[in-house]
Amino acid sequence: MRADRLVATLLLLQARGRVTATEVAAELAVSERTARRDLEALATAGIPVYPQRGRGGGWALVGGARTDPVGLTVGEIRELFLVPGVPGVADVPGVPSVPDEGATPHLRALERAVVDGSQVRLGYERPGGAADERIVHPLGLATKAGVRYLVASTGAAGGPGALRIFRLSRVTSVEPTGDPAVRPEGFDLAVAWRSLASTAEERTRAATVRGRAERGAEAALRALFPGRLRLGRPLAHGWMTFEADGPSPQALAAQLAGLGARIEILAPREARDHLARLAAELAALYGPPAAPRAG
Repeated sequence: MRADRLVATLLLLQARGRVTATEVAAELAVSERTARRDLEALATAGIPVYPQRGRGGGWALVGGARTDPVGLTVGEIRELFLVPGVPGVADVPGVPSVPDEGATPHLRALERAVVDGSQVRLGYERPGGAADERIVHPLGLATKAGVRYLVASTGAAGGPGALRIFRLSRVTSVEPTGDPAVRPEGFDLAVAWRSLASTAEERTRAATVRGRAERGAEAALRALFPGRLRLGRPLAHGWMTFEADGPSPQALAAQLAGLGARIEILAPREARDHLARLAAELAALYGPPAAPRAG
């Protein structure tokens, strides 16, 4: 486990006074890059570790201080367990860089679950659906552009095939079950995040629509499809071509519906048919627009 390695690195620092990343790598049988990241993680967690540059440099505890791992504060221990996912965690392309204020209410409870290694009953709201509950094994927390995510296993045995990403802003409740979480052997949060993020990105690009849009609609299209939009050549009468990627033709049509007659989907047929059904349903519900009142 990464936290065990961080504590081992700290003990090595205390025993030798000063170490290099090469020495840590040899002692703990890891790569030099991993050793350097672990040393940086200790500093990030608030442990008084600092690098010394130049000949004979390395890493040392500030002023030769000694830190008893058993005497670390709860906050410092929490940082040791949560820092592993921070270095090297890959961003998910196409996610807007906005703060996720809604993630705050259950963040501390999930931090405790990760640190304590305990299962939780997680209330989670799917996009456009009602919240439900499931038992999960919290394994780590990650942040993408200000948006926080939980990486957890939903399988009874905690197998790699059951790993999932949960957006914290959609978490509605966190209730510890009292049962220990099962951590997959050799689990690495950064590696798991990159794999899960790649799968999520593939799902957001499973379908493509092609169409035409009025010139001037570029900003609205970019806002709808960040990183998943390709603007094409200009057409006659102030139009231009575009392509956009999404999870399905129906989902893409629903997103584009808000632009009204400023866009026209040309393909695939499923997207055009879905947009036509939406228009018919709305017309049946609301009827024709009221005539403007005379001044």
